Amino acid sequence: MWLFNEEIYTGMSKLNPASVVIDRGMALHKMIRLISQSLGGEAYLNFMGNEFGHPEWIDFPREGNGNSFQYCRRQWPLLYNNELRYGQLAEFDKVMNATEMKFGYMANHHQFISLADETAKIIVYEKGDLLYVFNFHPNQS
Repeated sequence: MWLFNEEIYTGMSKLNPASVVIDRGMALHKMIRLISQSLGGEAYLNFMGNEFGHPEWIDFPREGNGNSFQYCRRQWPLLYNNELRYGQLAEFDKVMNATEMKFGYMANHHQFISLADETAKIIVYEKGDLLYVFNFHPNQS
């Protein structure tokens, strides 16, 4: 959620053009998901995570909040509202999972990181038969 700041409340409508903050936040979430799936091991759990399922905060029932369930629920309607951008991440996960099913890279033992440059914010690696190039730098392509 911190990638979007307060724009998560005002900028997620598809009825308006996305701001730079929303575009960058969505792109970074996709990159984080893909690098996690491809380098993270032999399994990947995808769901509408806390960053979107709880766009405000999560607070489980406890004595300090009067044992309230008000802020401990997932807000699934956000995912299914076609006027909002939240469903685009679910679509990205579908494509990402289909790619994994086609190439089977998660369980492949071939993994080689050929470049990890912290200054340039670039990582290049092989996983299975695929080559990944990620550029996390905010303003250098």
